[in-house]
Formats: sequence, C-alpha cells, structure tokens
Amino acid sequence: MKIKLVASDMDGTLLDSNKQLPPDFMEWVRNHPDIKTVIASGRQYYTLVKDFVSIKDELIYVAENGGFVFEKDKIIYSNEMAKEDIRICLALIENMEGLTPIVCGAESAYMKQAEENIYREAAMYYARLRVVDNLYEAALQDTVVKIAIFVDERKAEPAMQYFAGLKEHLAAVLSGDSWIDLSNRTVNKGIAVEAIQKKYKIDKAESMAFGDYLNDVGLIKSCGESYCMENGHPDLKVLAKYVTASNDNNGVMKVLKKL
Repeated sequence: MKIKLVASDMDGTLLDSNKQLPPDFMEWVRNHPDIKTVIASGRQYYTLVKDFVSIKDELIYVAENGGFVFEKDKIIYSNEMAKEDIRICLALIENMEGLTPIVCGAESAYMKQAEENIYREAAMYYARLRVVDNLYEAALQDTVVKIAIFVDERKAEPAMQYFAGLKEHLAAVLSGDSWIDLSNRTVNKGIAVEAIQKKYKIDKAESMAFGDYLNDVGLIKSCGESYCMENGHPDLKVLAKYVTASNDNNGVMKVLKKL
C-alpha cells in the first residue's frame, strides 16, 4: 500500500547524537509533497520549527508528546490539562528533591529560577521559556497540555515511582533518561497522529512511524509500518514492526529512500 503519512520522533531518532538533521531530509520532504510528513516530539512547537525554517509550512508538528498538533502556525488539535490537576501535580513535585517542573503551554513554557545547567537543558527544548515566580498562576493564563520534569543525574526512570499514585485520568511518561512528562492519560503522539489521519482520511496501513523511546509507544502503534531505531529502548523494539539503523547511521533516511 502506498505510504501517505510519515511521522518521526526527533531526539534519538531523526536527529543524530549531535542534534543534527540528516543532510538530505529537507530535500526528501520537498520531493514528496504527496506524503504528509509529521514531526512528532516532546519538544515545544516553537523549538521544533527553528530546525525546519525553509520547509516549515510543508510539515505538520505533533508537539509536547501529542498535547498539540500545529499546521502552518495554527493549532489543529490540543488536549488541555484541567487547572486543578496542574495545581495538584505542581504541589506533588514541590516536595521532591532533584526534580524541576516546566509548565508547557500554547504560548510559552514556564519554569522557576533554576541552576544554570538546568536552565540550559530546558532552553534546548523550549525556545519560548519564561522564568516566573509562581507556576500555577502562569498556568492559569495559558492552555497547558503538559508538565515536563527535568530529573537530576539522569535518574528519570527510578523517579517514575513518585507518580504511581496519580489520578487515573493522568499519566506519567518516561520521555528520556532525564525527563518525565505529566499530562492527561489521553495525551500521546499516537492519538495526535490519529487526529491527523482522520483530518486527511489516511488509513493506519498507509502510515509509517519512527521512534526510539517509551514516549513513542503510541506513535508506533498508530502506524501500520513502524520502526524502532537500533539505539532505541528494548521495549519499543518489541512493539515496532521493524528495527532500522541507529540515529547516528541515518536509520530514518535509509528507510525513506526506499519509498
């Protein structure tokens, strides 16, 4: 079946270890206008578009791990957290050492004053990032879909235990060795991709996905042709239909060039 949609994660997947795009990716997008190319990331929309200036409007962006879908600078899908849930989550994180919350909204991301190394790490993923005194007050003024948590010393996986008692409609997702995302349980890259498939009447079997980490589970499940990177999480390799070369060996492009 002809592929009509290609969705790829960024970090650890499309980007190499130096955070560089494959040199031929943009040319591939330009040469395949009949394929909806989707960038699906935990990153903020305003951060994502900076990497694709010359083809910005030729892509669809699943941002904040599926909290938002942007197309041509417009939100075409969002999954907003309730303000009370945000308040409860922030209160929970406040009592934990080594965890820095970042409130992720449509207009900006928000964090409290933090050590320089933590701020630099956050700024890498959030081009619009405001330092505020009160995170909850900032959340009240924006459409918030996620609370991203930076975990010191790459201890995100063991820190997941702190969120075992979240309300059933909320979920904590491991987004990297230093990141945990709190959002509505219905937020994931796969549901966001399904919204795109529905809008453009594209079948699951006509869709292809690439990912490397556990926040890509929904993405992998939403597409009939799914690839985990060689450098990916072992659990994702089990779920994906195929395994391709690592992000440092152009695994995504090796598959796309065969389409």
